[in-house]
Amino acid sequence: MGKFLNPGNARFKSAKSKKIYVDKSLLIKDVYQYAMETNEFICVSRPRRFGKSTDAKMLVAYFSKGCDSSSLFDDLKIAQTDMYHEHINKHNVIFIDMQSFYDKNKNVKEMLQFLFKSVLRDLFRVYKDIDYLDNNDLPNCLDDIYTETGEQFIFIIDEWDCVLRNKDATKEDKDEFLIFMNRLLKEKEYVYLTYMTGILPIKKYGNESALNMFKEVTMINPTPLEKFMGFTEDEVKGLCSKYNMDFNEMKSWYDGYYIDNNISLYNPRSIINSITDRQYENYWTETGTFESLKDYMVMNYDGLKESIISLLAGNKIEINASKFKNDVTTFKTKDDVLTLLVHLGYLGYNKSTKNVYIPNKEVTDSFINAIEDSDWEETIKAIKNSKELLENTWEMNEEKVAEGLEEVHDSFINSNLKYNDENSLYTTIMMAYFTAKNYYMPFRELPSGKGFCDIAFIPYKPQYPAMIIELKYDQDVETAINQIKERKYTQNLEHYHGNLLLVGISYNKGEKKHIAKIEKFVKD
Repeated sequence: MGKFLNPGNARFKSAKSKKIYVDKSLLIKDVYQYAMETNEFICVSRPRRFGKSTDAKMLVAYFSKGCDSSSLFDDLKIAQTDMYHEHINKHNVIFIDMQSFYDKNKNVKEMLQFLFKSVLRDLFRVYKDIDYLDNNDLPNCLDDIYTETGEQFIFIIDEWDCVLRNKDATKEDKDEFLIFMNRLLKEKEYVYLTYMTGILPIKKYGNESALNMFKEVTMINPTPLEKFMGFTEDEVKGLCSKYNMDFNEMKSWYDGYYIDNNISLYNPRSIINSITDRQYENYWTETGTFESLKDYMVMNYDGLKESIISLLAGNKIEINASKFKNDVTTFKTKDDVLTLLVHLGYLGYNKSTKNVYIPNKEVTDSFINAIEDSDWEETIKAIKNSKELLENTWEMNEEKVAEGLEEVHDSFINSNLKYNDENSLYTTIMMAYFTAKNYYMPFRELPSGKGFCDIAFIPYKPQYPAMIIELKYDQDVETAINQIKERKYTQNLEHYHGNLLLVGISYNKGEKKHIAKIEKFVKD
């Protein structure tokens, strides 16, 4: 057993022994099957705290010849597969935590020299009788070993992109690192399988990638490993049941990464922290990407600020993610920044519609924390005043509600959004009622009765009234209330019974004035 060649299973043993452990061992089967049938080069990129390193440690523990891991895997799902006994601890594995090497050295040149020495030391201990052509060069030595023995290696490389996403790394550093990665892996007969993890997709240079042999699994395109990119809803339900946590609260805080119609993912570290602490709060501020979020928020590429406000209001925005250069410095449009935020986990992405959105309360809270430290004073003011507006709505104070909407409109919406249609009116309303998300699940265009109500706020707890809001642009406010009644928008709120508030809001473009009308409705 070596430190880098055929390491032991201590890292995975530690992860599995924790109080909260979710069995993701079928990843082993899917990775191996994809590698053998399609492509032996796999690069998985997803945000910090989403379990990348734990997965890498699990793959090392399963494949590595340097240990006996039967006791760790016999009770996991992988043990029920046909491949289990055939491959457990049967392969040469080289494990490299790239971040650990980068942290210990001043520059890439020194890092690579130290990496060569470290891995070569393990190789020379096992293959001491090989006549090496160049015993200072790792790729050449691996070539010599394969020529003499025919043995191949599985490479597990964690945090492979640490150099490329470091803002302080020079172009020369990045080029040298990529040359090394190509020399180590590309078109090498000694490579049996390569599994790499990172935060960003592989860097693009022009129309090609320097490592274009990889199948990339990302937050934009997660197939074929989509169910392993985070905790699934069923897994979180199981944890909530086991540890007596409120699943609906957990869902509102940490769900929202909709990979496809059947899979919705949760941030694993946040779920574990929430269960451990027995509370629901924002754990993103503990990640290294939070400081970066603040930097990106002040960039106003092509109306980025307007887009962020729209996203905070609950809107979805279509982006072109294909032009993103897969780094943290090369930005040309707001789509580049929004795509980066998807890879960092601050936005969800719908592959079918190509829309981005803010996935949950935790991430929303992170955005608010970020803009509090920027010059977005009007936005923060509107958010802080939203509690008063909600209370005025509960009290059916139509005049105060209209005044509150005017203040939001006049203070910041007019300067950031084109306020000329019902969609921008919707954004105003959702920002004005921002605090309502703490009490309600908001729905836009909810199917109800004979049509779709503009906004429905369904309360998490029964002491708060449900609210149906109908918006009208250059129309009488009575028209809004009548539409709610005539089209029976209250009818399809099947799971809600009790007091409702019918809220009509109109905006007169000529007078630049909001009018509110509020009525009570009791649903049996």
